[in-house]
Amino acid sequence: MRLVPRWVLLSSGCAPVLLIGGWTGAALFEGPAYDPVTETISALGAYGASGFWVMTAAFLALGACHLLTAWGLRTAATAGRLALGGGGLAALAVALLPAPTSGGSLRHGTVVAVGFTLLAVWPVLAVRGGATAPWALRLAPSIVVTVLMAAGGAWFLVEMHRHGNAGVAERVVTFVQSVWPFVVAASCPHHSEAPAERTAGPG
Repeated sequence: MRLVPRWVLLSSGCAPVLLIGGWTGAALFEGPAYDPVTETISALGAYGASGFWVMTAAFLALGACHLLTAWGLRTAATAGRLALGGGGLAALAVALLPAPTSGGSLRHGTVVAVGFTLLAVWPVLAVRGGATAPWALRLAPSIVVTVLMAAGGAWFLVEMHRHGNAGVAERVVTFVQSVWPFVVAASCPHHSEAPAERTAGPG
């Protein structure tokens, strides 16, 4: 079992903090006109939004965190690491292709859907078999997390269709997706990548 560098804990742990900080800070710039219960996160990063730059910076930082985590998470299967990295690229694309101030955007919606799908399936794709695998990379917990993410995505679509609490649903599922890489990294054995110092023997 390959060890995971300790800096992966930092890159994965920063992801949910940056995401929550981004939507919280951007909402403060919007003021009471923005309703986080019913309005989406994408609205905060839309062109013309008061907190556009805050949410855009958060998306960019989130994408970078996922890419770094995917790179360093050597214990996970390659397919899962690629899916996590793809989710990071999707976050960068969301920042570069923001939603319009009003109406929908096919490009933005497509990028969001692709990013959600990759982040939902990466736990299953990252599975390492065997009793010696870190618990978060075993099949059972990975399936549970993927099912929960899929259920959260379905909940979000239902709330969007009925013009309900889409903001709450989106925040719940995106939080789970942003925090799971940290859970996986924390379950893995770690090492510092600094070279070991040689100790001189007696002369």
